Amino acid sequence: MSTGPASDSPSDPAPGLTALEAARRIGGPAGEIGGRWLLSPEVLGTAKDNGYPNGFVYYFLGRGGVLGDVDADVISSAFGFFNPSLVRTMWDLGLAVEAPRTAARRYAQACGEYGSRHATGFTGAARYVELVERLLDGASVLGLSLFAGWRAEQRPDGLHARAYFLTHLLREWRGSAHVAAVASVGITPLQSILTAHGGDRAKMFGWGDSFDDVAHLESQRGMCEERTDEICAIALDTTLDADERLELANLLDELAVAFAE
Repeated sequence: MSTGPASDSPSDPAPGLTALEAARRIGGPAGEIGGRWLLSPEVLGTAKDNGYPNGFVYYFLGRGGVLGDVDADVISSAFGFFNPSLVRTMWDLGLAVEAPRTAARRYAQACGEYGSRHATGFTGAARYVELVERLLDGASVLGLSLFAGWRAEQRPDGLHARAYFLTHLLREWRGSAHVAAVASVGITPLQSILTAHGGDRAKMFGWGDSFDDVAHLESQRGMCEERTDEICAIALDTTLDADERLELANLLDELAVAFAE
């Protein structure tokens, strides 16, 4: 009887990703790609045509409008990291223009149109849509109000528009989980911004011009990222198998390349 070498046996299949590995892989690309449209001149440049005093007001009412006609504190709790006084100013100015849900539908349409213009080179869009929809439709919305609001919005029909809209939805899913993680660790929104992005981002988010040193909070910042990944891993574990998680991460990388071209 022949006893050939082990290399004659079929090779083991390439491993997929654990749920936690997948959460770590997709977090950065989803946030970066899915957020490109939010403050894009292509999108916010239409603000004045629709009656808004500026694009930033449109951003607040459009993104937060999925939560309905609520007090600005509700928007602050969902957005997480903006100075509440800035949120109130922008939100109230937006309410003077149009109803929040109307603004949200307008903003969602702009998201799909942005994807139609920029994601047409993404050849894996159909499979990507299938995997992301299964993931996000199966994810819990417990405590993730902004994600829940956006998930309930109508999705575009066009393939690349839908793929990009879902990438934005991936971002809101992880972003809402991150807000919960920051709250659980006990650092403030401002401290979270400073440890992750520095003073320029904090200024943009309405926190003033002078900030305390937060170097001693680096370990808490790391805990926030870990908890965010753990929250996202729950849905990744129950909706996709290991190979599908790897496939999704690779497709998201392909989408990033398509956007760069």
